[in-house]
Amino acid sequence: MMTDPIADMLTRIRNAGQAGHRWADMPISKVKIQLAELLKKNAFVFDYKVLDDGHHGVLRVYLKYHEGQPIIRHLERVSTPGRRQYVGATDIPRVRNGLGMAILSTSSGILSDREARKHGVGGELMALVW
Repeated sequence: MMTDPIADMLTRIRNAGQAGHRWADMPISKVKIQLAELLKKNAFVFDYKVLDDGHHGVLRVYLKYHEGQPIIRHLERVSTPGRRQYVGATDIPRVRNGLGMAILSTSSGILSDREARKHGVGGELMALVW
């Protein structure tokens, strides 16, 4: 039984990038689709698709590479089911001086650190990407 599906998604993307795969497949959920959309919007992944496997569905995330190296160098789950980490709007971390991205789950949905600062909302610090 998987206890943290978000960590599983991030691990699948990280492992696929290190192995040089073109995409990573994972079980689908609404939160995972929002995460994939956020990664695509911030140019960390090329694209994503929702595939029908006859059961629940599969989320396929197409990875992005530059000169043979994956664009995503580091993908880290911060808040876990056993230890949630919340930040206020003024305490949102800057990742790699703006080159990376923090992913937050807020009352306005799943946002990047820049969007959360712009809207003035804090929330659960889900992951860090650079």
